Amino acid sequence: MLFCVSVFAMESVHQIFPSCNLGPKDKYLTFPPSTSLFCFCGKAFYSTLSWVMSTNGLIVKLFLSFISLSSREAESFKEQGNAYYIKKDYSEAFNYYTKAIDMCPKNASYYGNRAATLMMLSRHREALEDSQQAVRLDDTFMKGHLREGKCHLSLGNAMAASRCFHRVLELEPDNSQAQQEVKNADSVLEYEKMAEIGFEKHDFRMVVFCMDRALESASACHRFKVLKAECLAMLGRYPEAQSVASDILRMDATNGDALYVRGLCLYYEDCIDKAVQFFVQALRMAPDHEKARLACRNAKALKAKKEDGNQAFKDGNYDAAYELYSEALTIDPNNIKTNAKLFCNRGTVGSKLKKIDQAIEDCTKAVKLDETYIKAYLRRAQCYMDKEEYDEAVRDYEKVYQTEKTKEHKHLLKNAQLELKKSKRKDYYKVLGVDKNATEDEIKKAYRKRALMHHPDRHSSASAEIQKEEEKKFKEVGEAFTVLSDPKKKSRYDSGHDLEDDTGNMGGEGWRSVGGGRGSSGPGNFFFQFG
Repeated sequence: MLFCVSVFAMESVHQIFPSCNLGPKDKYLTFPPSTSLFCFCGKAFYSTLSWVMSTNGLIVKLFLSFISLSSREAESFKEQGNAYYIKKDYSEAFNYYTKAIDMCPKNASYYGNRAATLMMLSRHREALEDSQQAVRLDDTFMKGHLREGKCHLSLGNAMAASRCFHRVLELEPDNSQAQQEVKNADSVLEYEKMAEIGFEKHDFRMVVFCMDRALESASACHRFKVLKAECLAMLGRYPEAQSVASDILRMDATNGDALYVRGLCLYYEDCIDKAVQFFVQALRMAPDHEKARLACRNAKALKAKKEDGNQAFKDGNYDAAYELYSEALTIDPNNIKTNAKLFCNRGTVGSKLKKIDQAIEDCTKAVKLDETYIKAYLRRAQCYMDKEEYDEAVRDYEKVYQTEKTKEHKHLLKNAQLELKKSKRKDYYKVLGVDKNATEDEIKKAYRKRALMHHPDRHSSASAEIQKEEEKKFKEVGEAFTVLSDPKKKSRYDSGHDLEDDTGNMGGEGWRSVGGGRGSSGPGNFFFQFG
């Protein structure tokens, strides 16, 4: 009944207002901005309807009464919404603006007000829809254009935002807010370009900087946030990257880019199984996500190669393990933590294959990738010990012990320090040319040989310089034999104790024991002490 009355009245009014919009299926009548059927402002409208009222008096009266009541009620809802907006109770303000729109759905200002409220609630996409509806209803609605532009900018669409702000300036050339927003939009566009160039050059710090600046204006842009998170992951700042991605997923659990970044962080932290789960989920949400597909493939390949290498090592097939770890290292140079482990594993294999220098190099690469990788420091320190480069071994063990103060690490450090101290003394084993595990007989034989080789009588016809050098070596041979032939002294020497007090004038004693001094008649008395 009411719909029929409205349509009848609308058709009657259309005869008077040819410029108004009325179609056969229109529910409502839209007038030019100067007139409004639903607000009924201005005496001209009522006087113009006098003819209609005289013809259809009762029907039009009912119609106008209903419309007037609806308009007053809508205005009341709007005023209540304004009151709540001022109090910053945006949820209630939203409810009342929605009621006003339900009563009067062709009023541009109601949509504009609700858009402002949605912006305060950080619901920018919904705010954008309301702003666009507002300017569709009234293209001269300056606040509507301004809010639409702000929504576009917040969502990262700087070009669309700039168009909206320029429309405001067409309506009001001196609008300072629109002028400033145009500058903001231009800045966002510039930061976007700089970030794109930085990403291509792998200058991820630059990209993070640009995205931080852009997000000051485009605070709701998921695209900027994801790019920032991805670059943070590439820089190894995984907790920050995870935090940004998680914030996006709280608002949009189906965001494939954010799922990819979560997986990327786990992948780079060597949590490969969990990473694959996120990559698969990202591909489920966005089947064409190339980065997620590539990362998923790399993760699976890396895991397989590493596991094959580990198995070959356990089986004692060191050559195969070395090759498998080498192949794994070519899969993804950006995976720092996994590659650090692969370098350390290959270093372990290298030490088994007696490639000590290569093992040290691999361990060095591992600690360059991950300075906190204790296992790599321990492996390299052991390699230095094997090479008797005790200074370097002590440095590595000190680094380990500072990081993890365990009894085992303390013992390893003390042992390296002892070996370093011992290495700075004369190496009596080396003087005699024997192994540290040489028997008593081997030590005696070596002593005879070296003492005969350096005995001064053998070099009596040599130059003074050579005689002096050989005499020095002869004394060292005597010192070495004095210590190594005495079980107690040898034990103290091997344990790193200072033997200066024990040896006294050890060189002189050694000298007398083998021939009675420089004036001896020759090597004939040389082996007298051995009977």
